[in-house]
Amino acid sequence: MGLRKLKVILEMIKFEHSLFALPFAFMGAVLGSIVVENAWPTWSEIFWVTVAMVGARSAAMSLNRVIDRVIDAKNPRTVTRAIPAGLISIVEVILFIVVSFAVLFIAAFQLNDLAVKLLPLAVFVLVLYSYTKRFTWLCHFVLGVAIGFGPLGGWVATTGQVDGIGLLLFASVMFWTAGFDIIYACQDADFDRKEGLYSMPSRFGIANALLIARVCHVLTFVGLISLYVVADLSIWFLVGVLISGAILIYEHTLVKPTDLSKVDMAFFNMNGILSVVMFTFTMIDLVIA
Repeated sequence: MGLRKLKVILEMIKFEHSLFALPFAFMGAVLGSIVVENAWPTWSEIFWVTVAMVGARSAAMSLNRVIDRVIDAKNPRTVTRAIPAGLISIVEVILFIVVSFAVLFIAAFQLNDLAVKLLPLAVFVLVLYSYTKRFTWLCHFVLGVAIGFGPLGGWVATTGQVDGIGLLLFASVMFWTAGFDIIYACQDADFDRKEGLYSMPSRFGIANALLIARVCHVLTFVGLISLYVVADLSIWFLVGVLISGAILIYEHTLVKPTDLSKVDMAFFNMNGILSVVMFTFTMIDLVIA
């Protein structure tokens, strides 16, 4: 595979949007190590967490593009994506998927036994998500579970265990992801309904879907506040949570049932900022306190 084709694939999977998931994975790794082990994670652990996250996201996004290629070709919003536009072949993308999963497997084996044992479950959810829009409007929550495995995986990577605090972080990220994915899906409500695809907006209407997204983000905020309490964190973490709460409120002011023109800004910009804010204030908390 040449560099030009690799560039097409990285653009197709929006590689730069790894920014969404990586900060929470780092947050899980660092927070878990400090809370459970009372020590900072090693640079080796951080490196392999990064490799695992990049491999997992690259494989999942590429797989999604292959599985959805027929749907994407019908949707005016996605018809210009690489596969339906003929910019790259399915064989080339599948080769990239195999390599990405191999990278994920190698990273897991470099961490600990629990990371290896949980790997089949993570891969199952990553593959399952791309099919869920065909049979359930809970597809947004399946994506939430997949992204939530990022911080939980970081936690497992440095602690070798799953506990209540790690699961609380997982749940917070799961609801955060489900909420912004519901917002993003509002763009395709009419198309999904026409094609018999399942989503919150196509099932319940855009107004009700946006209300569900708000509930999800309230649960995210509650989860992060709970994390502040049970992990005995300092005021700095709480400041990060409050800023993140304000970002979520602003995100929901950008999207209205009658005006979806700012969905991309709400989806990409605000959530990218939120993940960086939470990781930054977590680090400030742990360094200072």
